[in-house]
Amino acid sequence: MDREKIKNAVETYGDSLYRLCLVMLGNSSDAEDAVQETFMQLIRSAPEFRGNEHEKAWLITVAANKCRDMLRRRKWFTELNEDELASIVSDEESSRILEALAEISPKFREILVLHYVEDYKVNEIAEMIKKSPSAVKMRLAKGRKLLEEKYRKEYL
Repeated sequence: MDREKIKNAVETYGDSLYRLCLVMLGNSSDAEDAVQETFMQLIRSAPEFRGNEHEKAWLITVAANKCRDMLRRRKWFTELNEDELASIVSDEESSRILEALAEISPKFREILVLHYVEDYKVNEIAEMIKKSPSAVKMRLAKGRKLLEEKYRKEYL
């Protein structure tokens, strides 16, 4: 997709996509991220549209999906306080692991939770987060290492 078409799409649909994302997400920072990701998807996919309405519908669908993804991540990866952790797990060891998990980067936390808690396979996670299986494996390895370092530092 050439620069002129991208520029035109941003100027034509940017404000309405931002409003949609703001309503869905409730904060401007996340709305801006969702709109940016939508236009990045447009650049990566470079679909052929049958007209302006088709282009607009495609952008709205992608933006809404980005927002839903962000909302799902928020639900799963919010910061937990000690009382919330205590209500989730019954033993002290599990509580410590969850505390250490809450302190590592969300990109590694997401992969670890999907793999070890939700029992998704590497290929399934790769599809979900739109990364290669090798990237997921690398994040799993790095996430395990970070989790182990955090846990050892705090509790051993």
